[in-house]
Amino acid sequence: MRRYGSAVLLLLVGGAVLRISLFSELYLRYVQPALRPYLVISGGLLMLLGSVAAVRGMRHGEEDPDEDHGHGHAHGGPRIAWLLTLPALALLLFPPPALGSYSASREEAQRAAQGVGTFSALPAGNPLDISVAQYSSRAIYDTGHSLKGRTLRMTGFVTHGSHGTWYVTRLLVTCCAADATISKVEIRGDEVDGAPQTDSWVTVTGVWIPKGKLGTDGAWPPVLKATVVRQVKEPADPYDKR
Repeated sequence: MRRYGSAVLLLLVGGAVLRISLFSELYLRYVQPALRPYLVISGGLLMLLGSVAAVRGMRHGEEDPDEDHGHGHAHGGPRIAWLLTLPALALLLFPPPALGSYSASREEAQRAAQGVGTFSALPAGNPLDISVAQYSSRAIYDTGHSLKGRTLRMTGFVTHGSHGTWYVTRLLVTCCAADATISKVEIRGDEVDGAPQTDSWVTVTGVWIPKGKLGTDGAWPPVLKATVVRQVKEPADPYDKR
């Protein structure tokens, strides 16, 4: 059986990659949508290589039927190599979840890579759907105060701070989950009946509350006075867009 080890590993990894990219949208937990074709191609190639390796193993067994009886033990590699199939099998059966509150808590020192200035006008609409990253950038850096007087709506997962403070949080991915940065908005308001559970997803509607001097740590994190907080399902693409 050891001669099939590489084939099994390739097939498991290829199957896992195809499962999350071709047969579902789970790949969005880890990479940007634009990378989907590359994942599908990679998964297909791994499956092809695994099939070729399996056929070669079968032919080798037919040519050397005494291998398992002591005449070919060196060709199959160490038995411990089979342990490599465990993470591949776990990826196939139990894909890891998207990054959440734990990852956000480790990235709180990060800020948007931009300076203070005037932003473009916001689109019409009331309430206006806006990403957490867009709201955060405008609240902290926009000298034109484009958020003023607008009713805004955003979706994200819940994280908690001290003294009952809670935030709508979103992670922004440039390429893949490894480079994720955080945006979060503190939620206040008399209409908010308690803080939702950590990592639950909510859509919050409210208005901007100015805080601190623009472009300084005093403006972080921005604040939204909420009038409506509604729990929702986690979106297929859990990461934010600028």
